[in-house]
Amino acid sequence: MKDIHRLSASEMAAAIAARRVSVEDIVAACLDHIAGREGAVGAWEFFDRHAALGQARAHDRLPDGPARAGLLFGIPVGIKDIIDTADMPTGYGSAIYRGHRPAHDAACVARLRAVGAIILGKTVSTEFAYFTPGKTKNPHNPHYTPGGSSSGSAAAVADFMVPLALGTQTAGSVIRPAAFCGAVGYKASFGAFDMAGIKPFAPSLDTLGFFARTVADAMLIRAAMLGRPLASARSGVPRIGFCRTPIWAEAEPATHDMLGALRERLGAAGAAVTDIDLPASWSELNAAQQAIMAVEAVGSFSVERREHGEKLSQALRDLLAIGNTIQPAAEQAARALAAQCREKMAALFANCDVLLTPSAKGEAPATLEATGDPAFNRMWTLLGLPCVTLPAGRGALGLPLGAQLVGRLSGDDDLLAAAAWVEKRIS
Repeated sequence: MKDIHRLSASEMAAAIAARRVSVEDIVAACLDHIAGREGAVGAWEFFDRHAALGQARAHDRLPDGPARAGLLFGIPVGIKDIIDTADMPTGYGSAIYRGHRPAHDAACVARLRAVGAIILGKTVSTEFAYFTPGKTKNPHNPHYTPGGSSSGSAAAVADFMVPLALGTQTAGSVIRPAAFCGAVGYKASFGAFDMAGIKPFAPSLDTLGFFARTVADAMLIRAAMLGRPLASARSGVPRIGFCRTPIWAEAEPATHDMLGALRERLGAAGAAVTDIDLPASWSELNAAQQAIMAVEAVGSFSVERREHGEKLSQALRDLLAIGNTIQPAAEQAARALAAQCREKMAALFANCDVLLTPSAKGEAPATLEATGDPAFNRMWTLLGLPCVTLPAGRGALGLPLGAQLVGRLSGDDDLLAAAAWVEKRIS
């Protein structure tokens, strides 16, 4: 098969099941593409060609039956380098942990292995999944950021190095880089997946997410990780709430134009699209997310700060300093605001199934020294809501733009079904 590495995960799975292609062929094709592109993109912190091909050959030797029945059997997956892998280094994007070998796989990695996935390697993370970038460049233009903190995962999927990759989001670390790189990004509802073995940053915010090329692939990895059969996408036309959010003015004109045009297109396709105005108190949610994240980071990095403070970036040291100055009353007020807004979720979604809102301010910024602003992600992460970003055109610079869909808490299946419907109307 030609250009095997460009197949979606769903297409790869079908080809493997029909024995039209071997797992070794798929893995070799991905590795060959990495060899040709890694110097330009820098998506990988670690991969071992010999070990990956060894996994693939072992899969190919398995007979038909239960051993080949996993939903991701033979599918290569990239793992963000803040997620523990027992057979590969996990450096958390920090010099402090360079060469670190965890004793055990993270729960999500163990689950991937159980459903037959090939762990291809570790993708670049920013330092401890905060703002200090790694080596990754945007695959569409090497002078532009890929976003962060799941930089390598977004770039690797967008550049056809691997069909699926894991990421995490504490503010905007899945949705933003997926939008900048032109991939599908899915951040699950808070608490949907086991976070054991993932380096914590702010435990009440940290959430697992996936990068894919299609919504169907996001559904595939979600079902595999949850240990349930892959169900057909739910039918029906979604009701869509057009949500500008209190910071609409911060989005670039290209984002305004793209979302306005998409709104018209979805309405013409039969969707009921209504404006959703958020209560005034919601304008403080971004600040609340920042405060909670800073306070929790102080606890998460107490050992690193005490024993290796000189090896922490200035950006992370500044955040920890801010976290130390936040008084308990201010922290409690931030958490109370989040709780009050969560209580209004039913009213927010009373007349819509999903919200349509920006994924990011606009195209990726022209810098490799920063990863962009998660302003359009913070509130949804704080509220624990599931989010999907879809590639939705290009901006003036020719770089991808993303459209974000937000669903009800624990309404991930409905969100993904709506995203699949919208995806068909974008392409």
